[in-house]
Amino acid sequence: MPRTALQWLSLVGAIWLQSINGTNSNFPAYSSQLKQLLSLSQLQLNNLAFASDAGKLFGWFSGIAAVYLPLWIVLLIGSSVGMIGYGVQYLFLTHKISSLSYGHIFFLTVLAGNSICWINTVCYIVIVRNFPLQRQAAVGLTTGYIGLSPVVYTAIVDAFYSQSSKTAEGYLLLNSILPLIVSVITAPFMSRIDVGKPKIQEAGFIVVSMITVATGIYAIISSLGYLPSKSSKVINVIGIGLCLSSPLVIPLAEYMRGILEQKCTIIRDRRVCDLTGEDDEEADRVVAENEGKDVEIITDIPEVAVMEDIGAKLMLKRLNFWLYFFVYFLGATLGLVYLNNLGQIAESRSHSNVCSLVSFSSAFGFFGRLFPVFQHYFYSRSKKRIPGPASIVCMMVPMAGGFFLLVNGADLSLYFSTAIIGACTGAITSISVSVTTELFGTNNFGVNHNIVVANIPMGSFVFGNLAALLYRKARKVHERCIGLDCYKNTFIIWGTLCSVGIILALILHLRTRKFYFHRL
Repeated sequence: MPRTALQWLSLVGAIWLQSINGTNSNFPAYSSQLKQLLSLSQLQLNNLAFASDAGKLFGWFSGIAAVYLPLWIVLLIGSSVGMIGYGVQYLFLTHKISSLSYGHIFFLTVLAGNSICWINTVCYIVIVRNFPLQRQAAVGLTTGYIGLSPVVYTAIVDAFYSQSSKTAEGYLLLNSILPLIVSVITAPFMSRIDVGKPKIQEAGFIVVSMITVATGIYAIISSLGYLPSKSSKVINVIGIGLCLSSPLVIPLAEYMRGILEQKCTIIRDRRVCDLTGEDDEEADRVVAENEGKDVEIITDIPEVAVMEDIGAKLMLKRLNFWLYFFVYFLGATLGLVYLNNLGQIAESRSHSNVCSLVSFSSAFGFFGRLFPVFQHYFYSRSKKRIPGPASIVCMMVPMAGGFFLLVNGADLSLYFSTAIIGACTGAITSISVSVTTELFGTNNFGVNHNIVVANIPMGSFVFGNLAALLYRKARKVHERCIGLDCYKNTFIIWGTLCSVGIILALILHLRTRKFYFHRL
């Protein structure tokens, strides 16, 4: 198989892995049911959401493992850990295991959350190395699909679990087996491909981007929940499967191209296809000239432009790191905490279809994660680029507005704010991969970026428990809090904290603007 086909196949593998790797993001869809089944308080439920994120505290283990082990082994370790974490919980809910304490469930949830880091680490390393000149676009495309995970899981659960009482069981079963199945399928081609001199493959990325946008539009339409029958829900699952299979056209085209090049010399103007072997020299010259118009070979620029390539210990001593850490903490992490609590927030507003709202937020998060792709496309033509920290500022401003808008009790404001927060959270998450690489290098990326995202469990604990305490304070008599007062103060606090994050992001931008200006 041609090396370029293997290169694109690794990108398709990363897309598939990311599309099923957001297992913690579907927690809001069944959190209310889990709360009832296990007789949990709101604080205990928030601690379970924190536990899922707490697995990221140990995500740096996956970065170290990726240095010493083949990536396919790292991938299978991660999916196996997730199978244990979610699988045991599934056995407990289906009464296959008689006794399981809250402490056991907490630990299993931490284990399951840690599995996500292993799969993410493999995807990031493979994409960063296999597409060095289009790293930002490749990372944006692949990480975008993690926002599609709740849509995938919700579609399958809706199609095959008709009883609402079985929803939690369905999610836990899928969370345990689906990542392992996809990991086994993709493991053979999740490795670094030596493609020789770096090439800009604009046409392939344009096609994948078009497929991705079409997939996102389909995800939004399907997440609105207007599917009247069970058969149409099965068709919806098939439709999502076809969307995820569509990127295979790129490696398939490269494979066919390799076969054709072995059989005959192809002339781009379609006037000559010399099967006799005559004038081989002239044909090769014409092919070389024409191929240069479609695929540009770059020899005078480095694979990755970085401010400094340093390890974790030295990174922790940099002021830029701590600014970046708290910007992420008050930006993407805050958005993720909101999305983790979306089930309870929707319930407090008496919103009936929580699963639909979760899928809706995920679909917009999917588009938000594509922001670096659009940015790269614009930069490749205008020769202008928005620095990474400035891009984060641009995303945090509407996010802060989204939190304040939630104070309004209308359903329209709930959907509008959720769309904004989901999209901005996804964008910051995707941008951060490139920013970590540019600020601290690629050699230790697996460890460095896992240290950055370690702020997610910290924020989940602090912000989540703060919301739970305010929720409990607002509750008067009823077991469940209903009304705007349940989360009104929480939204104001979150919006204010996000505004502080904007200031920190501006400071980081001012400190690093010379580096980005020099790159231009």
